[in-house]
Amino acid sequence: MADEQDIDLTNDRPVYVIGGGPGGLAAAAALREHGIRAVVLEKSESVGASWRRHYDRLHLHTTRKLSGLPGLAMPRSFGRWVSRDDVIRYLEKYAEFHELEIVTGVEVSRIEQSGSDWLLHATGGRQLTGRAVVVATGYNHTPRLPDWPGQDTYTGELLHAGEYRNAAPHAGKDVLVVGVGNTGAEIAVDLVEGGAARVRLAVRTIPHIVRRSTAGWPAQRTGILVRRLPVRLVDRAGGIMSRISVPDLTEQGLPRPDTGLYSRVREGAIPVQDVGLIDAVRSGTVEPVAALESFDDGKAVLADGTRISPDTVIAATGYRRALEGLVGHLDVLDERGRPLTHGGRTPAQAPGLHFTGFTNPISGMFRELAIDARKIAKALSKG
Repeated sequence: MADEQDIDLTNDRPVYVIGGGPGGLAAAAALREHGIRAVVLEKSESVGASWRRHYDRLHLHTTRKLSGLPGLAMPRSFGRWVSRDDVIRYLEKYAEFHELEIVTGVEVSRIEQSGSDWLLHATGGRQLTGRAVVVATGYNHTPRLPDWPGQDTYTGELLHAGEYRNAAPHAGKDVLVVGVGNTGAEIAVDLVEGGAARVRLAVRTIPHIVRRSTAGWPAQRTGILVRRLPVRLVDRAGGIMSRISVPDLTEQGLPRPDTGLYSRVREGAIPVQDVGLIDAVRSGTVEPVAALESFDDGKAVLADGTRISPDTVIAATGYRRALEGLVGHLDVLDERGRPLTHGGRTPAQAPGLHFTGFTNPISGMFRELAIDARKIAKALSKG
């Protein structure tokens, strides 16, 4: 890797890849394999920056075999469920193995069309011209923290899940985790195992919970198989499987959802992969409660009117893609700020502008990034 002084960024109209995470690295490697020069621009000082910020116990919820990026498998020594630290090691090795051109410390703030080329406005007033652009700035880009009414009256600690590393600072404390996606569910379990005195989990929308693996069969493989089946059929099958494999937690405050699993996936809600939540809820060590609505006089007020006084509130409330400043003026985003196209396809009004990593499929993020990378390289090799 190099900083911006070490590489001439303006020669020979390369393809610029914005973001040095798994999506950007995969796209650059696939382009290189097709003989296309790709320069990765990464605003931080190293690849895999978002993975370095994740909490310590995080593992991929997809199997090692189905999570490798183009041209380099993940080592068997990583085990079936790859840890955060091993993901970082893999991304570093991946960049080295493919001899990728990566320039760190360069942030792109705006992309514009310039005839048949693309003009990138970057750090230090630099303007870069490329034949195409791959935007791979990441699904988890900017933490989304709700502005709860009365928030300024809360005297405890309030942090976004992106700031959480491990349970050590919360040992012996009363903690409210807000949000029951995969991150919130796993942090709640981590807090229990790390010695928190009480852990409550604020739930707004009842999640679908699936076993990460059943009799050796990973949920990811099911996700791959059902992607092209009718939604109603998958919803029905998912409901049957859930009743077989997941106990009814209604008495513990977590009833079965009344919407279909795949219908929710199509709306962008990924099921929660169980890494201890079921047992924690059954044992009462994680207590599901109503959604957090506001704060009042230092207390947290829940949707059912309950007022509680946790020492810490951890908001597992997701992230924004934050693409508006970069490409919002190009009319390439939907009403939720997500790219209208991804992979090999580009918007009709923006040929040569590719996006990868802005979907969260049940078939596995890394797997889809690899597929996108190959499609992007194939499309640009024809250009």
